[in-house]
Amino acid sequence: MRQTTMTKPAEVVRQWYIVDGADMTLGRLSSEVATVLRGKHKPTFTPNVDCGDYVIVINADKIKVSGDQEYKKFYYSHSSYPGGLRTRSTRVMREQYTVEWVEKSIHGMLPHTKLGDKQRTHLFVYKGDNHPHAAQQPIEMVIKG
Repeated sequence: MRQTTMTKPAEVVRQWYIVDGADMTLGRLSSEVATVLRGKHKPTFTPNVDCGDYVIVINADKIKVSGDQEYKKFYYSHSSYPGGLRTRSTRVMREQYTVEWVEKSIHGMLPHTKLGDKQRTHLFVYKGDNHPHAAQQPIEMVIKG
């Protein structure tokens, strides 16, 4: 008889991965990174336990978007005050707020719960190819596309 394995938080073994974002499409990169942050790539995945790994994204300034999203897609945020709507195009987000742009894309693919908040802390995004996590000996993660 088969039995479903339920991972306990103390049994989770975490790994560090590094992703090079140069010439990657934002959506494909985000979906793969979100899968690793949640832990869905592991055979011991348990939905109610944070069993995901740490991910470092480098070269975030070289990530691209497909089609004409550069000019037609907008990011909105509101300050909750009258007239407080702020609109930024994809081009502005990519050039001026690169780290926030990539983080926002990946965070949107994680659960919007307390567990998702914990998983969001395992993501590290950097503009260039330098990062301070060499001591963790990250494994290179290859993403198609």
